[in-house]
Amino acid sequence: MRFRELILGLAAVLLAVLPHPAQASKLPAETVVLTVDGAIDGDAPRDFTIADLEALGLVELRTTTPWHDNEMLFEGVPMARLMEAVGARGDTVVGAALNNYLIDIPIADFETFGVLLAFKANGEYMGVRDKGPLFVIYPFDRFPDIRNELYYSRSIWQLRRLTVK
Repeated sequence: MRFRELILGLAAVLLAVLPHPAQASKLPAETVVLTVDGAIDGDAPRDFTIADLEALGLVELRTTTPWHDNEMLFEGVPMARLMEAVGARGDTVVGAALNNYLIDIPIADFETFGVLLAFKANGEYMGVRDKGPLFVIYPFDRFPDIRNELYYSRSIWQLRRLTVK
């Protein structure tokens, strides 16, 4: 019986100290959430915190996705603006997620569709459990033709790195 009590006690402590998913991305201001490297100005990797991304200017995007039950309001920075900020000199980015998922995304998509690098969903910063802290979002409702596996696969969540090629 003591083992069970110990386990329950540890679980209670963990629940008390672990952040709620809605608070999970209230990271310390200096926490790097994204690295952009490859063919960019200066040829040295650029690290971004949430505050750095917010400083690029926030936009909102309302859309449904295959991963959510209802329409979502995403907030973040346009991917085209991020590419401009780093001086991207390529045609493609390779997105890498926290779980090492990799996907090639044509940079042309960013302007064509207004792709968003989201870090808020319905007004809350996204934690890892919520597909955050960064999630590449396409406006699926605005462009019904992109509601397919190709574009769904480009909507990488838990994004950690972008390599410009």
